[in-house]
Amino acid sequence: MSEQNEQVRNVIIIGSGPAGYTAAIYLARAGLKPLVIAGALTPGGQLINTTEVENYPGFPDGVMGPELMESMQRQAERFGAEIVFDDVDEAQLQSDVKTVRCNGGQTFQARAVIVSTGSNYRHLDVPGETEYSGKGVSFCATCDGFFFRNKPIVVIGGGDSAMEEANFLSRFGSSVTLIHRRGEFRASQIMVERTRNNPKINVLTNTVVERINGDGKGVTSLDLLNVATNEHTQLEANGVFVAIGHIPQTQLVAGQVDLDANGYIKVEGASTRTNVPGVFAAGDCADPIYQQAISAAGTGCRAALDAQHYLAA
Repeated sequence: MSEQNEQVRNVIIIGSGPAGYTAAIYLARAGLKPLVIAGALTPGGQLINTTEVENYPGFPDGVMGPELMESMQRQAERFGAEIVFDDVDEAQLQSDVKTVRCNGGQTFQARAVIVSTGSNYRHLDVPGETEYSGKGVSFCATCDGFFFRNKPIVVIGGGDSAMEEANFLSRFGSSVTLIHRRGEFRASQIMVERTRNNPKINVLTNTVVERINGDGKGVTSLDLLNVATNEHTQLEANGVFVAIGHIPQTQLVAGQVDLDANGYIKVEGASTRTNVPGVFAAGDCADPIYQQAISAAGTGCRAALDAQHYLAA
């Protein structure tokens, strides 16, 4: 049986990545005492699983992902945000007073809700991918490209994002090999041409990765299969960038707020307002394009300000 919390709060924030914690900081400083339901297993979002972050402003020497998120949490708590380390099982968002039920049995209510549930990278699901995640396997070129300066790099994917990452990484790697499982690309023609015309990029089509190999410390090579010829080969690589898309974590609100064809929460124009009054979306769950910690934090700020305006109306 769930434990009903009788207090109707101002704002509940579902999710605790850069978007959620930034929203909490702004709302707490405004005296609105937000409740952050941060998650049970990975409070802090994807950055909890990230080693060194070098592109977040204010940290010239870099900062560890978990350290950055713990600092954001403490900052939110300092101003009066309440953090609950649990997962949300159900959210009822349609009425004026929103209800959120947690896995641990507690039920909370609020006049406004900010959804900042993030997204997950699509994985290859091949041997070695999990083992070498953070040790050569990456899902973010702008985050980790610098670490593979003058080393052979592989990018896996066939869309615009994969092409962009391959071209970006060609600034750092001794070589870049783009691997795509099909013969044709989903990317725009201009991106395909730019990639094929880059002298540092080699393109392998009709090819899949079967295994990521390493020496325990980092990635050393990939086992490949050409699906057209059935030929098995091995390719030397130290950096493997998986760019096959993201999966927005929006199952919780599906059927209540409008989602786009890929499952991202739709917002109104440049705001964070959803189609449901009093419900706002921030971070990667509403961002199919940028997927960066700093842009997520920015939308967290905007969601907090939008929520303040809604509560004051």
